[in-house]
Amino acid sequence: MGNKRCWKLVHTFGTGMLLKTLLITSVLGWAKCQESQSMTPEEKIVIRDQIIEMFDHAYGSYMKYAYPADELMPLSCRGRVRGQEPNRGDIDDSLGKFSLTLIDTLDTLVVLNKLDEFEDAVRKAVTDVRLDNDVVVSVFETNIRVLGGLLGAHVMADLLRQRGERMQWYRDELLHMAKELGHRLLPAFNTTSGLPYPKVNLRYGVLNPLSRTGTESDTCTACAGTMILEFAALSRLSGEAVFEEHARKALDVLWQRRQRGSDLVGTVINIHNEEWVRRDSGVGAGIDSYYEYLMKAYILLGDNVFLERFNIHYSAIMKYISQPPLLLNVHMHNPTVSVRSWMDSLLAFFPGLQVLRGDLKPAIETHEMLYQVTKQHKFLPEAFTTEFRVHWGQHLLRPEFAESTYYLYKATADPYYLRVGQSIVEKLNAYARVPCGFAAVQDVRTGTHEDRMDSFFLAEMFKYLYLLFSEKSQLPIDIDDYIFTTEAHLLPVSLSTTQPPCQGNNTDSVPVSQEEDLFTHSCPSIETLFPNNPSFAKTIRDSYKYLTGVGRAFHPLPVREIELPLHDNGMEPVEFLKSMGISLTPLNEVMAGDTRSRKEHKGVYRVKLVAEVSHTPEEEVVPHVVQLISPPFLGRTVLTAGPAKFGMDLTKQEHGVKGNVVKASPYTACGPVDNAVELKGHIALALRGDCMFAVKARWLQEAGAIGVIFIDHREGSNSKETPLFQMVGDGDSTEDITLPLVFLFSQEGAMLTAALEEHHNVDVLLLPKERQLGHDKTEKPVGINIKLRLAEEGELEEGSSRRPTLEFVLEKQEMLLKEEEEEELRGQRQPQRQFCSEAAENDRTEPCSADSSQNANSNSGPDATP
Repeated sequence: MGNKRCWKLVHTFGTGMLLKTLLITSVLGWAKCQESQSMTPEEKIVIRDQIIEMFDHAYGSYMKYAYPADELMPLSCRGRVRGQEPNRGDIDDSLGKFSLTLIDTLDTLVVLNKLDEFEDAVRKAVTDVRLDNDVVVSVFETNIRVLGGLLGAHVMADLLRQRGERMQWYRDELLHMAKELGHRLLPAFNTTSGLPYPKVNLRYGVLNPLSRTGTESDTCTACAGTMILEFAALSRLSGEAVFEEHARKALDVLWQRRQRGSDLVGTVINIHNEEWVRRDSGVGAGIDSYYEYLMKAYILLGDNVFLERFNIHYSAIMKYISQPPLLLNVHMHNPTVSVRSWMDSLLAFFPGLQVLRGDLKPAIETHEMLYQVTKQHKFLPEAFTTEFRVHWGQHLLRPEFAESTYYLYKATADPYYLRVGQSIVEKLNAYARVPCGFAAVQDVRTGTHEDRMDSFFLAEMFKYLYLLFSEKSQLPIDIDDYIFTTEAHLLPVSLSTTQPPCQGNNTDSVPVSQEEDLFTHSCPSIETLFPNNPSFAKTIRDSYKYLTGVGRAFHPLPVREIELPLHDNGMEPVEFLKSMGISLTPLNEVMAGDTRSRKEHKGVYRVKLVAEVSHTPEEEVVPHVVQLISPPFLGRTVLTAGPAKFGMDLTKQEHGVKGNVVKASPYTACGPVDNAVELKGHIALALRGDCMFAVKARWLQEAGAIGVIFIDHREGSNSKETPLFQMVGDGDSTEDITLPLVFLFSQEGAMLTAALEEHHNVDVLLLPKERQLGHDKTEKPVGINIKLRLAEEGELEEGSSRRPTLEFVLEKQEMLLKEEEEEELRGQRQPQRQFCSEAAENDRTEPCSADSSQNANSNSGPDATP
């Protein structure tokens, strides 16, 4: 009973808070400031009706063009049937020929009050869906989407039947289907450790000779640790303890294998020997829902051991991973070391989980950071750097950001989050809507679409958006009586009392000691957190309002020159500044140079940065090529490829690497290579997906390949519309990999595979693009080394003559770097740039000579100051 009370408080605390000013950035490119204390009921109704129309468009398109297929292909206006479309690797493991989107959407129909459609959809599921197909599926995805969908729909159907108005024909058919599916997933748990295999054949299990699976040795932490809600609910609804027992055992193993010094877990673990395969630790992909299910298992089942484990993990996360507003990845054994400079979009769920725990301040901070990223890129990229640039440009219509927005609104009653939800609705309509549904975005930088609409879009996105703009009285169910699974399926929190645990369902409790905080065993309350401060959320957000630079107004300030201690240090100045915790970001594109206001402020320091041109390579992705050189191509067919950050550096190979292309078997190369004899001494062709690039490379290198060409599994991707990227390793050392590795997008890869199928014997050359045969060499790009020196008195006064400079402005609250160019006060001169060697710059007492033949984009005269 206690956990149910806590859940209700989580949903309702914080009512009555006001937000005076909202800044709304329109998806059409215009912006306006709207003074508002709240969103009117009429506005909420309009947006809620818009959400219903969008759902009808998406769900109606699936039923019209795709059903009974698993998913809709919204650009092709047809269903995606596994085996009839090009293999997309592990993405297709969600598809089991069981009408995935229909089952995943069932309880969404009830939440949106579409009860007629729900009853019709349940009849279709009971009549049409089969669960004994000879197909290999992901245990994790099938559990959260299909088993969770069947259980959530059964709970809704049973509720409507009890009310006596609908579903009087229903005889627990969905629960029987859920039990059948549960038994078909159980063979995955047949391991010595208790950790499940990542895949299972619905008909033949895992170890059967016909199963075509069972060779996998690794699984992700989330894959093994995200079973307890669905399996425990199935056990308590069916009376069969076996499901909950297996899910608890898997959680026990993950808990026991945590790093005891840091209390963190890794990302990938061996299911046989329980050793960590990938030791990077974060809250995003690979780990995310493990933490979520510890907290929610306590809420659903009332078992204190899950709360204790969650609290210990949470303390470690806040100590090592959370650096508000960022959530970084660290090494589980050395958590003070960050292992990568980017974040993935799946971590957007975490502010919602923090709301459940009651830790609102970091939840508000991280959510605001994510919102700023969406304002910059329209959607959350699949991954983005700590400097908020795109790392992976894909956006799959993921719902995690909408989920956290919903939780924060319920926690704070702050209408700001209604405006955030409104922006999500508008952007989906503006940038993802197509005639046959909603299409994923292949790259947020180009806006190109991808022919997929994953089932979670209907299961989660519309549920959270509709609930965000609905009052409790407008819903057909009491939403506070349910806990959301990670797929947003509804399970009743009453399970802990109305359905007691089955005999033998015990979880190992490891005695631990920890420092308790305000939220360790209590429900959150904003009155306790922020007494007499109704604007607390806005106060927290304001610190991150211009985090990405979008919308910042620049006001030039007065200057005094200071000298930084750089003359005795051999480090590059920018790196030196970074070592002091100072990050320089060029903001000239959002700054207005109003020099007249400089005298209105005091106490700001400026450092003049003198630019010197030297031949240092820019840190950009170097395009590579796969050049077909055997007849009949003879070098005329050149495919643009991306490089890798590990393996042989082709830029240091004068003539590249030449070889005959052989397709790897299995094509994904995630295990022992079957055609090693044929592959030895040749360049391997492998498909992206199922495992990390480094894993594939090691298997192919062991088989004797002399190089690898990876082909993207995403349909329609190409180098013209999608920016190149560098393949990265698996978080561990990749020094053992010595092969040259390149990556082809799908369209370029199709050209290569077509050539191989037609001619059977194709020789290629792997090398940087600038060195391809028949291609004139071009000069290498140059970078700029920044040197700092003290400006002379009066040198930077208004009207004074000077070269292009960089202004480094230090304030109490922010640091700005402004690039500035000024013309001579008298007369126009030919543009010039200074060229000095480092030694000359250090030693000279006279100005450097100017080379008038260079850069025609800057107006600068010689600098008379040494």
